Amino acid sequence: MDGARSANETVTSARREPPGKGERVADWADGRLGLYSLAKANMRKVFPDHWSFMLGEVCLYSFLILILTGIYLTLFFEPSGVEVIYHGSYTPLNGVPMTRAYESTLDISFDVRGGLLIRQIHHWAAVVFIAGMLIHMMRVFFTGAFRKPRELNWLFGWTLLFLGIITGLTGYSLPDDLLSGTGIRFADGAILSVPIVGTYLSMFLFGGEFPGHDIISRLFPIHVLLLPGIMLGLVVAHLILVFYHKHTQYPGPGRDQKTVVGMPFLPVYMAKAGGFFFLVFGVLTIMGGVASINPVWAFGPYRPDLVTTGAQPDWYLGFSEGLIRVMPGWELNFWGHTLELGVFIPFSLFPLIMLAIGVYPFIEAWITGDKREHHILDRPRNMPVRTGLGVAWLSLYGVLLIGGGNDVVATHLHLSINVITWFVRISFFVMPVVAFLVTKRVCMGLQRRDRDKVLHGRESGTIKRLPHGEFVEVHEPLEQDQLFTLTQHEQEPPYEIGPLVDANGVRRQVTVSQRVRAQLSKAMFGSESHIPKPTVEEYRELTSGDHHH
Repeated sequence: MDGARSANETVTSARREPPGKGERVADWADGRLGLYSLAKANMRKVFPDHWSFMLGEVCLYSFLILILTGIYLTLFFEPSGVEVIYHGSYTPLNGVPMTRAYESTLDISFDVRGGLLIRQIHHWAAVVFIAGMLIHMMRVFFTGAFRKPRELNWLFGWTLLFLGIITGLTGYSLPDDLLSGTGIRFADGAILSVPIVGTYLSMFLFGGEFPGHDIISRLFPIHVLLLPGIMLGLVVAHLILVFYHKHTQYPGPGRDQKTVVGMPFLPVYMAKAGGFFFLVFGVLTIMGGVASINPVWAFGPYRPDLVTTGAQPDWYLGFSEGLIRVMPGWELNFWGHTLELGVFIPFSLFPLIMLAIGVYPFIEAWITGDKREHHILDRPRNMPVRTGLGVAWLSLYGVLLIGGGNDVVATHLHLSINVITWFVRISFFVMPVVAFLVTKRVCMGLQRRDRDKVLHGRESGTIKRLPHGEFVEVHEPLEQDQLFTLTQHEQEPPYEIGPLVDANGVRRQVTVSQRVRAQLSKAMFGSESHIPKPTVEEYRELTSGDHHH
């Protein structure tokens, strides 16, 4: 008895030992924030594993690298339009008048330890960030990942893309070299084309007549504080919704609208994500170290009377510049005022095209009338019209990118700039239509191949001679998981108005909205936009006998 009592006392005393410091901190935080229950519910959350999901991570990590490198550059950059005479390490510009902003940019590039590397990493990260967002959104678009309940997250991503483009423009303009100053001049011309208020907007932005002395000091807080702050909030909201809704997943065995197949958030997903962050950082560092981008010292300081040869913005702004470069120089003169249609129309088209991208999920939801939640992605071939629209937009972007660099294309390929301009003008209307039709036809062909593969199996490469002398290729039946993947998609009938006269002979009221919806639904989901899936009866009929040669 005494031995048992002493053993119990030993256990009791061991249990009464004070908790460690880390345990006390965890208990304190859990008692106030409920972290334990939150972590227990979410840290083992399953995330699907597919390479295309890394596109979103590239965007996130590039954005973090932009913030880190931007903080470093902010310590040395002076956003001032005050004119000084340069006497620094870059001797070819000694004695040249320039703004303090351009001088500090040269100092960062040649005198600050690691300054040029950080500048280049920052610029490359901006290019990769916007490229990653565009590719990521195209993946979401082509696979239908924007459908309910993710429409709001699509808007968050679209807003991030739009703000990223604007932030890139403001950062591109800060060094005040000849290239960025030309870009600001271009932006000022676009603003001046706005009817009635264009002049007032330009005077307000530049603090007087262009170029003024206030534009750099005004762009700096917008680029460093306002836009990154908004984007950071949108990124956090975007990630919260991704975590709440969970990732979409590609069709396959065991995957449905309520079941997720993948890896747990901790420790597998977090370990992979951490390693991928350093991989992205390393690649951007290598790019910043070996590939020169925006060598401001080669352009010289901005002067309103000069334009550098080959003055193009970064690729993500080539779309808007291409619109303006190839637009005919139309203008209207009335009541003593001039309306520059050659600038205002393309200046208006850019935000309108971006707006169409933003509202597309709501348009498709209205056409389909589908109010269900969707967590399984579409295969792009099974949605030919949507895929065709996406490819048409990409082709339009590529054509206008050529227009935005028509002088560079002309000099490098030894072509007439007028020929290039007319090519872009014609292709602006023709290329999207051709791209849409070709893409739709390719998707229909892939659907037909999937149907044949389900019914007849895969080609084995083995040739067999039949008794009557015919040579055929032996087909092997597909595995069940492959059959499921090829046939799991739904083929809902398109929306129809129905009979215009009811059973009592009374003519129904049909609105214009209903007619438009029916026509769009027929175009997207009608018989001309899909190949019917094999039915169970067709499959059994072909596979029950000796039909698989």
